[in-house]
Amino acid sequence: MVVVITGASSGIGRATALRFAGKGWSVVLAARFASGLKEVAEECRQLGGQALAVPTDVAQENEVDALAEAAIATFGGFDVWVNNAAVGLFGRFEEIPMEDIRQLMEINVYGYIYGARAAIRHFRETGEGTLINISSMVALVGQPFSLPYSISKFAVRGLSISLTQELADQKNIHVCCVSPAVIDTPIFQHAANYMGQAVQPPKPVIPAEDVAKAIYKLTKNPREEVIVGTMAKLMKAQRLTLPADLFDEMHQKLVRDQHFQKRESKPSEGNLFSPITNWNRIDGGWIKTKPKKMNRKRVSNTARNASLWGTLLLAGASVAAAWIARGS
Repeated sequence: MVVVITGASSGIGRATALRFAGKGWSVVLAARFASGLKEVAEECRQLGGQALAVPTDVAQENEVDALAEAAIATFGGFDVWVNNAAVGLFGRFEEIPMEDIRQLMEINVYGYIYGARAAIRHFRETGEGTLINISSMVALVGQPFSLPYSISKFAVRGLSISLTQELADQKNIHVCCVSPAVIDTPIFQHAANYMGQAVQPPKPVIPAEDVAKAIYKLTKNPREEVIVGTMAKLMKAQRLTLPADLFDEMHQKLVRDQHFQKRESKPSEGNLFSPITNWNRIDGGWIKTKPKKMNRKRVSNTARNASLWGTLLLAGASVAAAWIARGS
């Protein structure tokens, strides 16, 4: 079995490559950072899988087509294509440079379109295959201060659902969408940032390996959409049950308070236009091992987080109960 993975040099893509290689698959790895790809390819070989590194800028359609051709030329084809390459961008919507927004769309939206077209063409020829698109929980609920990224992930989810419908008569060709919660990857170190504050992931943060497991499972049991992480499922439920204005106010406060550090940050285009060669690894170092004894500050932070989410849960449950009572 052969899998093509974009964005394979770090984060979810790298974790996914290692999982497939560990299962004996041949992996075709794509990313802009050539040296980083070589490292991942070697790790995959050590796990027992064959690996081909193909430096690729997914914003360029000809390079994505060349990626598919390389997989076919080397392995005779591919069974699974994972659209994963993506970049992040933070800032107030009206203050983000338009060229940055366009570049994010070229990678996060057009890159997925190019990958999907290359994959589906091949799958139609072979009569079978699985396309897996990595979206985000922001495509379920939205996210302030990161609108271009949020828009792109809604687009990926829409692409997946609509393409599933278009291929409804092709029983052996599957399109799956994965929407993870907050994942421990270097995307936060790599992201463009115009907020004036350093970025951090809001808690809770889960390992990239959790997403890799979900991706691999889809090759055995394809599903139209999979949500990874309890928080993503909770947020989706809250968005459906709470009054929109209440959810939006709470969500804005949560993102504003937890997604940004107090430390100031200069404007940065991050890895939008060229790869950042540090943090070339699966995790971003955001998951810390908890000490046996928690100090007062940590207890206070934990309590505050629990209070925020507890408020959301309680409010959602109250609204749901009111609706049920009204309908009975």
